[in-house]
Amino acid sequence: MDFVFSPPPQASLPVTGSTQRFPIHRIYCVARNYVDHAQEMGDTGREPPFFFAKPADAAVSAPAGAPVAMPYPSLTSDLHHEVELVVALGSGGRNIAVQDALRHVWGYAVGLDMTRRDLQAQLKKQGRPWCIAKGFDASAPIGAITPAAQAGDVQQAQIALHVNGQPRQSGSTAAMIWNIAEIIAALSTAWELQAGDLIMTGTPAGVAAVQRGDVLDATVAGLAPLQVRLV
Repeated sequence: MDFVFSPPPQASLPVTGSTQRFPIHRIYCVARNYVDHAQEMGDTGREPPFFFAKPADAAVSAPAGAPVAMPYPSLTSDLHHEVELVVALGSGGRNIAVQDALRHVWGYAVGLDMTRRDLQAQLKKQGRPWCIAKGFDASAPIGAITPAAQAGDVQQAQIALHVNGQPRQSGSTAAMIWNIAEIIAALSTAWELQAGDLIMTGTPAGVAAVQRGDVLDATVAGLAPLQVRLV
């Protein structure tokens, strides 16, 4: 195929215990999928899931065990962390049944949905889309992907974030409002899911601001940890 210029490199993530990499197709995100976080953001009840997206090249990674250097973004003075379980799909389709959904999962990782909270709040008040608050460059640091067979029970796993060694977020993936299979099924009614899709599944309570120089340690039990340094 003859392109007018060279295509950009394929966005990808490392895989634990392998030299192979996982190619990224799309990054879907689930909003307010933990009861305690939904409450701290002003929501109550089990509302239908709603989704937003980040560009594939918003993902930033490092070799397993190495820290990720994330530049502090422009246009914000209130950058927030949101630690999340990330689902990596190895196959896809449309209108996937809940009982079949987990067959499409290739693996899991821990990630951070970094958010320009001040911009998001302003745009919400104006009734405008808030892509600029969520989908900026390097807004999705993600750790190495662990194959599903090696990951253990990720739907009953402890999830946590420490900033400069101090606890900020702590919870269990069992507290998700919509579980992994339900999320995949719901997404597949709106988009044709494909191999390489990533799904960020929401965050527990405790989201807060971070600054340049902070070190963020994100964990989901059974998965490769993620360390991010803001520069």
